[in-house]
Amino acid sequence: MPTVPVSAASVAAPPASPAPSGRTFFGHPRGLATLFMTEMWERFSFYGMRALLVLYLVAPVAKGGLGFSAGTGLAVYSVYNALVYLLALPGGWVSDRFWGARKTVLIGGVVIMCGHFLLAVPAEGSFFAGLGLIALGSGLLKANISTMVGHLYPDRNDPRRDGGFTLFYMGINLGAFFAPLAIGTVGQNVNWHLGFAMAGAGMAVGLLQYVLGSRHLSPESDTVGSPLPRSERAGLLRKCALWTGLAVVFYAVVVGTGSYSVGWLIWPLTVVGIVIPVLVLVRMRRDRELDRADRDKLTGYLWFFAAAAIFWMIYDQSGSTLNVFATDSTANTLFGFNFPSSWFQSLNPIYIMALAPVVAWLWIRLARHDRNPGTATKFAIGLVLIGASFGVMMLAIAAASGGAEVSPLWLAVVYLVQTVGELCLSPVGLSVTTKLAPAKYTSQMMGIWFLAVTVGDSVAAVLQQLLGDSFLGTASFAIQGAAALLAGFAVLMYRRTIKGLLGDVR
Repeated sequence: MPTVPVSAASVAAPPASPAPSGRTFFGHPRGLATLFMTEMWERFSFYGMRALLVLYLVAPVAKGGLGFSAGTGLAVYSVYNALVYLLALPGGWVSDRFWGARKTVLIGGVVIMCGHFLLAVPAEGSFFAGLGLIALGSGLLKANISTMVGHLYPDRNDPRRDGGFTLFYMGINLGAFFAPLAIGTVGQNVNWHLGFAMAGAGMAVGLLQYVLGSRHLSPESDTVGSPLPRSERAGLLRKCALWTGLAVVFYAVVVGTGSYSVGWLIWPLTVVGIVIPVLVLVRMRRDRELDRADRDKLTGYLWFFAAAAIFWMIYDQSGSTLNVFATDSTANTLFGFNFPSSWFQSLNPIYIMALAPVVAWLWIRLARHDRNPGTATKFAIGLVLIGASFGVMMLAIAAASGGAEVSPLWLAVVYLVQTVGELCLSPVGLSVTTKLAPAKYTSQMMGIWFLAVTVGDSVAAVLQQLLGDSFLGTASFAIQGAAALLAGFAVLMYRRTIKGLLGDVR
């Protein structure tokens, strides 16, 4: 998911002092160049490492990998991805209560860089510690950097605002496009850990230019929106220390008794990735301070949340299940040119850059003729397309039966169908999330949207652990594809009911 959404906080940011004037960045505030480059290099490190992650996990020890089974490797990948989006929720809270957006992004970037360099150390313990740091740092950075883009435009009606976010998203997808080409090549053809080190170096470059260009950012990015009183900080630190201590003691006992396996990490984190989003949604829905209209809107939003979770459950397997298929069953040769299997990870961002303007133009053109599909219909289209992509994968698996290697065009088509589905669902989901947010939860709703990714990836992790290597079989693709198709038809069938719950939101 290369696109990073505009946070609710950025949409609703109050007027502030304008950023320093002077030279501009394509007619935009100079600070946009700083944030553009920071996010580009962060995405370079994130997607470069992600292109290698599952391949390294399942590669035989003799070839420098960790030698995990396919099911375990896929589950580790899914849990890691789920944590990245789960931690975006507290990442926004830390900015609001402690550090402010600018400092939080800086600290998040440093934590990410350290995590990547830990991956470069050839030891399983440091590897998983590095993954944890990258997830933590990504949560801090992801939750706040889009907000800082919004801070550059104090006037919410500034006509440059949408264009600024468009340029920002271009940086995201540029980083995501080049990362597998560079890091994937080095990691697969030279050394896994050198590839991970390249990801750390990319983040270091992003941090350097962030520090050098920070003077161009808006003063509002230094503001701590709702500082946590000192009287409450001590209690919070005690709770954190207590839970951390309990976790350390628990895992010390597990290791000390010789019972430890990677499952002791995967299963608890998977459960957390499902339980926490459910608890957050239930608490919000039962809030008695909300009026009937807001509760109805949240009920309608549950449809979109569930649909998005199913969508991301399949979509996020692009870097895991499809990556393994690309390595094991795809002829990585086209027109006589050989390339590493990780290069397939560059297809999605280039498709996005090519097709996003086309899809945006299509919605506008349909709206002019009063034929623009509603939010529920667009979600249904996205679900049907993501389900259909796994239908194509079933055909590819059939073509690869008996150990044959299929044409890379199979995966090119799968990624194309998934990208069109993403463009139908993801931007619409971001928009409806901000529009449905009750006033009390305006700043939290974008974090709720991220939680749909967490749930989807956590459910995938459960299936991957239960099914093991058979998760890569035809039956698994058929079940998941059918689930997405049924969900799409359900949303389409009940679209009028959903529309009624949304009230005045369209």
